[in-house]
Amino acid sequence: MSSISEQFGREDWSRHTPKEKARRFGVFAVCALAVFWALGSIEIIWAWVWDSPSQMADLFGRMYPPDASNLGSILRVLWETVNIATFATALAVIVSLPVAYIAAQNTTPNRGTLWLGRLILVSSRSVNTIIWALLFVAIFGPGIVAGVVAIMFRSIGFIGKLLGEAIEEIDTRPVEALEATGASRFKVIAYAIVPQVMPTFWAVAILRWDINLRESTVLGLVGAGGIGIILQGAIDTFNWPEAATVLLAILALVVLGEIVSAFLRRRIL
Repeated sequence: MSSISEQFGREDWSRHTPKEKARRFGVFAVCALAVFWALGSIEIIWAWVWDSPSQMADLFGRMYPPDASNLGSILRVLWETVNIATFATALAVIVSLPVAYIAAQNTTPNRGTLWLGRLILVSSRSVNTIIWALLFVAIFGPGIVAGVVAIMFRSIGFIGKLLGEAIEEIDTRPVEALEATGASRFKVIAYAIVPQVMPTFWAVAILRWDINLRESTVLGLVGAGGIGIILQGAIDTFNWPEAATVLLAILALVVLGEIVSAFLRRRIL
């Protein structure tokens, strides 16, 4: 019995044509040049890079053993961090609902509102949480209010974009059926659109809360409340044992947040 190569000729099979290989090589070459150019333009002090392992070992040595004498204050501010993330997520969900509605092509009233909604989403996502926090600390002063508003503004773009995409992907037949019966716009939204996007709504809200829990741990570095305030104070005073305790508390909070979000996803979804 002849082999396949004998039946169809003895040409060697290749996954890519010579033209495709040349194009792939060109893309890799351009990427490599871009990386080398970036490394050359940022002026890395390589002596510090090679010395970093010994510096890390020295720093971790100073952190051990962790100092738990201030554990009560750490736990109190840690709970404040949870509150910042929770309140900010709740406010962001409320604000992002109308933004998602006008940012979806199949529900927006007109082209002007479509671009307005998308401008809000892009503006929210293009500014980092720390930058929002710096801005609102200047407006509201140091404290958790600035932190809540900063997290909320950052979250609107994330939640609104995913909800808007979910609205655009809904089955239009229930919407058309209700509109054919003369139902009001409110009833169309309540009975044809909302039931279809509710799974996405809960999934996105839980995911964003989990993300906000992580982001709220660094708000204190710029005076916007949360556990970062104690961490920054410990670093500024070279109190490395207390800094280690704060970092362990943050790690425990993140792990607990992951467990809670996974539990909520299983229960709700």
